[in-house]
Amino acid sequence: MTTTDATGATGEPPSAAPSPGPHHGHQVYGYHKQKDEHLKRLRRIEGQIRGLQRLVDEDVYCIDILTQVSASTKALQSFALQLLEEHLRHCVADAAVKGGAEIDEKVEEAKQAIARLLRT
Repeated sequence: MTTTDATGATGEPPSAAPSPGPHHGHQVYGYHKQKDEHLKRLRRIEGQIRGLQRLVDEDVYCIDILTQVSASTKALQSFALQLLEEHLRHCVADAAVKGGAEIDEKVEEAKQAIARLLRT
């Protein structure tokens, strides 16, 4: 089984993905307080993507479709920035309070996430 990333590119099976690490599981993350709002926002973005499929199916003018692609991309980027902010305020700040090597790990995770966002 293969996976598809945000650009639609096919990748390796999920087992080839980086290990989620010890911080994943049933822990409460920074986005927890806004979870319902985030899910609502993601459902709206999902609707935008379905709308793109409909536009292609209906043979809508390519520039009009590209305009909608741009709007969908901006919506995802905005969501990602909000999630990143919550990660910094919660996960990174919590690691800073605890001290030790965990702060370096959390900062590195955030740096890598930012780098991935910049590549998109």
